[in-house]
Formats: sequence, C-alpha cells, structure tokens
Amino acid sequence: MVLMCTPAYGGEAAADDWTPLFDGRSLNGWQAVGKSDSLTVSDGRLICRGEAGYLLLTGGRTGGYEDFELLVEAKTVGGACGGIIFHTSAPGQSAIPQGYEVRLHNTPCGSGDLRKTGSLVAIRNIFRPPVHDGEWFTLRLAVRGRNITVAVNDVLLVDYTEPLKPLRPADAARRRLSRGTFALNWAGTGGELHFRSIRVKPLAGRPAGAEIPAEEPFADILALHAAGFPVIDYHVHLKGGLTIEEALAHARKTGINIGIAPNCGLHFPITSDRGIDDFLKAMAGQPLFLGMQAEGREWTTLFSPAAIARFDYVFTDAMTITDDAGRRMRLWIDKEVHIGDDREAFMEMLVGRTVAILENEPIDIYVNPTYLPRALADDYDRLWTEARMRRVIEAAVKNAVAIEINSSLRLPKPAFIKMARAAGAKFTFGTNNGGRQLSACEYGVQMVKECGLTPADMFLPRPDGRKPVQIRKQRSGAAVGP
Repeated sequence: MVLMCTPAYGGEAAADDWTPLFDGRSLNGWQAVGKSDSLTVSDGRLICRGEAGYLLLTGGRTGGYEDFELLVEAKTVGGACGGIIFHTSAPGQSAIPQGYEVRLHNTPCGSGDLRKTGSLVAIRNIFRPPVHDGEWFTLRLAVRGRNITVAVNDVLLVDYTEPLKPLRPADAARRRLSRGTFALNWAGTGGELHFRSIRVKPLAGRPAGAEIPAEEPFADILALHAAGFPVIDYHVHLKGGLTIEEALAHARKTGINIGIAPNCGLHFPITSDRGIDDFLKAMAGQPLFLGMQAEGREWTTLFSPAAIARFDYVFTDAMTITDDAGRRMRLWIDKEVHIGDDREAFMEMLVGRTVAILENEPIDIYVNPTYLPRALADDYDRLWTEARMRRVIEAAVKNAVAIEINSSLRLPKPAFIKMARAAGAKFTFGTNNGGRQLSACEYGVQMVKECGLTPADMFLPRPDGRKPVQIRKQRSGAAVGP
C-alpha cells in the first residue's frame, strides 16, 4: 500500500522569481520591537530568543504585499514558539495584531502552545507538529485572492478561503486579509527560533472564478478554534473506500484535525507487532494523528507494550464482551446478543464488563460510550440509570480514560456528559465512520454548548513515556502483552 503525501503548489519557482528578505548577514530591512539582545545574526542565520518580541519587515515592496508566496526555511530549538504575521502594518500593543499569523512551534501534542507549526492561528489550528523540534523545515505560505494556503515540507496543511463575512471574535476583528508587510514574532517562553532563508514572490492578478463563500461554512468549528479547543476527530477509519487524501481534504475544508485508527485485534486487519509496523511505515509523513482501535478483550496479549506505545493514542469500546455463560458477544450483531428475560441483569453484566475494561486495559479513550444493542436501544434512558452511569464514569476518571462524544451514534447522552464533566472526566470528538462520509463533529459541537464544556475538558494525546501502556508497565514491572 502506497500512501502519498499531499503536495503544495508545484515545484519551487526559479531563483530569480524570488526576492530575499533576509540577507544572511544583517537585519537590514527589519525593525526590532523589543529587546535588541533577543536577536542575533550568525553563520547565515537569524536567531530569535529571550523576551517576547517582534521583528517587522520595513524593507521589501513599496506598499507591502497583497497576493504573494512566502518561502521560509526555519527551525525551532528548545521548544521555542513564535510565528509569521502577514498583511500587517505594525505589531502594535495587542496580543493579536493586524493580519493573520502562521504558528511555528514543534513540541509534542499536549505540551507548550497547543497550536503547532503550520497553524493559521485561531482559524485552522494544527495540533500535531508536522516536524520535530530541532529540525530544519520549509514553510510555504501563499495568499491568492481570498485564499490562504500553508504547506510544510511541501505537505499542504491549510487551505482556507476567507468568506465575505468572516466570523471573528471582538478581540480578533483585525484578523483579516488586506495588504501589508510581514513580521516575525517569538513568545519569550524559552528556546530559539532560527531562520536561514526568507523569500517572497509577489503574485500578479487574482485567480478568476474562485468561489467565495458569503459566510464561514463551518462556523461552529472555527469558533472552537478561536476559543482554544483542540478540534480533533480521533475516530476515523479508512473504510468504505475512504482514502488518505479524502480524509486530509476533509480536514482542510472543515478545520477538524484527523486521527486515523486501524482495527487491531483477533480476526481484524492488524493482529501483530509486524502489522503495526507495516501500518505506521505506510503512514509516515502524513499530517495525521495515528490511533489504535483495540478490538476484543484479548488484544493486550497480541501486541507488545513497545508496539502499542508507537501510536499517538489507544481506544476501545465495550461492544465486544463475553457474558456470564462464556459466550462472546459483539453487541452490534443482533444474532450474537443474548439478553434473556432479565434486561436488568444484562445491564448489570454490561456495566460490570465496561468497568473492568476501564480499570484493566491500557487505553486513552473509551469510545462508542454507553452503546446498547438494538434490542435495548429504545429503553436507553431507563436502563442507563444514574447509578450505572456513575460506576462507569468513576472508573474512567480513576484510570484517566477520556470519554468519546460520538457523532455517528450521538452518544453518550447529555446527562452522562454532564455527570462525567462534574466528576472531572476528559472528552474527545469522534466519528467512527463506516464509509467515506465523515462528520463535522456536529454532535460534539452540540454537546460542548449544551453541557458547558471548555478547552480544559478536552483530551490530548500523552507524550512518550506517559502513555497508559508505559505507565502500567512501570507500575507493575511486567509487560502488558506477549
């Protein structure tokens, strides 16, 4: 299986089409805003460090730039955080100056600023760094009419068209396309930003025939970005013909970061460490989160802790269980479900199995939460009593397992989410697609509003060394798996 990364616009232009904005020797054409000792030029590099500041381009094209392509070779060191501001006139005193900002920040997800390299800040945030801290990369930023694209190492991350009536909070009203110059900024939170090439190419004429939306087509998602939510759909499968490119196109269109999860377990596509290795090699370089859907209850015996920990996160559900009579049941297959005459007894068994999963399996996320087989689904509100919900929630919180808000199943119900939030649970968005159609996390957005969720209530993948399978091994001194 060959999976191609999404290229940015063509190859690099001929050298004489580009104007260098940094000469490699000095700060000619740039004006520092902040402490002068925060900036040095050495060995052909511009290095930004120390207290927060800006470096404003005062040279360049008279009247600034409207349509352009900017090509930057940069590196973040020591967790540095900064950005490239465009269509600006001056940094000003506010945290958000005129124009847009593209973020430069490459610490692992969940550490430092949540917005990673390539983010069009607060509009199309990227939550998984496309490169490693300490690694040189090329960032290509282009404005064509009302369209903004951002690519890192020729992989397209952002493709956003500003509508005629952009949705902007009051404190970001100046985050609009116009005309202006460029600025570099750094957050002053440690580390260094290195630049060894900054070049620009003005683009003549605006593209004809491009469709400009009147309003934001995914306004709710954009509002979550602006509010600081990590907007990630962790539960996407390459099923029903869905391709990597279709998933990435959906991510660029909606602003939802995507996590691809293969099914791993007995009688599923991946059944061994070798299968995990093949999958991860095939996905190398893709701007996606990679998760493991752990299937069945024997999955921990099929994979080593080291292989499991290579995924960004691991999730499972309680849809495959063994009942008290020793029968293996897949709850979504009617003929495999044995309820009997006592629905309450079945529910007690199901809740007990769910709690055991949350307590004993090294997972990050409980997905398809509170799912009931078809024969019981109409009685959901009565069967999921407060006491049963509380047992599951307490087990999830105690074991630091996040709870998925599933847009395909529209589960769990608001009462469960509100109870879980009050108990300190974390949440994720998930689609669990069976085909090519992906959601825009509509149910998740609805539950954010209805249940009062905040960015602090949302789960982010744990860094290496702190993943559940690693912590479990450290605590027990024994491996989970073969």
